[in-house]
Amino acid sequence: MKNEQSLKVGIVGAGHFGRFHALKSFQNPREELVGLYDISLSSCQKLADETKCRVFHSYEALLSSVQAVIIATPAETHFTLARQALEAGKHLLIEKPISSNLQEAQCLGTIAGEKDLIVQIGHLLRYSAEHGAITRRIKKPLYIEATRLAPFKTRGTDVSVVLDLMIHDLDFILSLIDSPILAIDALGAAVSSHYEDIANARVRFENGSVATITASRISLKTERKMRIFAQEGYLSADFMARHLTYVNRQNGLPLPGSGGYRRETVSWKDHDNLAAEHEAFVASCLDGAPIIVDIEAGIRALDAALRVTENIHHSYDLMKQAGLLHHF
Repeated sequence: MKNEQSLKVGIVGAGHFGRFHALKSFQNPREELVGLYDISLSSCQKLADETKCRVFHSYEALLSSVQAVIIATPAETHFTLARQALEAGKHLLIEKPISSNLQEAQCLGTIAGEKDLIVQIGHLLRYSAEHGAITRRIKKPLYIEATRLAPFKTRGTDVSVVLDLMIHDLDFILSLIDSPILAIDALGAAVSSHYEDIANARVRFENGSVATITASRISLKTERKMRIFAQEGYLSADFMARHLTYVNRQNGLPLPGSGGYRRETVSWKDHDNLAAEHEAFVASCLDGAPIIVDIEAGIRALDAALRVTENIHHSYDLMKQAGLLHHF
C-alpha cells in the first residue's frame, strides 16, 4: 500500500542497475513507480511486467508523467538525459558517475540550482552500514589505504576501472577528508577491455593527508578492505567480512603494554544500501531532508576520478618515452 503522499518516479534504463532501481522503487511505500523507458523495448517490457508499471515509448512521455527520474544508463548518456529532465522540472537520482566530464556535471548543477531541484548521485557506499561505522569513529584521517578487487565482468567495461570501481572509494575518502586534492600519482593498465582494468593511485591532500587506492576488475577473487591511520587511532575494515577493528584510547578492551590504547571490534549485518538510497532520495524530494550525496559531491568524485585517469595516461607517455612500453 502506497502512502497518500508518494513520489511519482520514472526510471530510464532497464538494464542491470535499472532493474535493481525499479524493484526498490516498486517496494518503497513512498514511491509510485509510474513507468520505464529504454531503447530496448523487450527489456523494458519484461521489467515493467515484474514491477507492474507502464512502458513509455518516448522519454518525453515519461517526463510528462512523473515528478522524479532515476537515470540508470551508461555514463556517456547521463548528461543529455539529466539536462532534459531538469529542464522539464524533475528531481533526479543519477547513477555514478554524474557525467562523463566536469563541464557537463557543472552545467547540471547550474540548472538544478536555478530550478531548485533535487539532484542525488548514486554513490552507494554513503548509505552503507560500514560508512556509518567508520565516520562515527574517524574524523581526522592522516593516511588511508583502500583496496577493491573483483573478477572480470563485461558489465561496466564501457568506462575504465577508475570510473567503474575506484570512484566508490574516491567518494568514500573524499567524504572523510575535507580538503582539496594537492597532487595525484597513478598507474593503470587495460588488460581485458579497451579501458584500464587495474589502477593504483596515490592522492595527496592540501591538509597533508594521503590516500592510496587500488582497484581491479581482473582479479581472481573479490576483496574490499580499508586501513585508516588517524589522529584518533588506527582502523582496519574488511567490508566482505563486515567487521572492523579500531585501536583507540576511548572504547574497547585494554591492550596490555600499549600505553593506554584499547581495541574495539565492530560487526554489522547485511544492509540494503540501495533501499536506503531510495529512502533518502524520497525524503529529500518530499520532506526537504538534506541531500546525502548532492551534486557537489558527485562533481568532486568525478573530478578526482578524471584526474586519476589523466595521471595514468601521463604515466603511459613517460614510460613510452623511456622505452618501457611497446604495446599501449
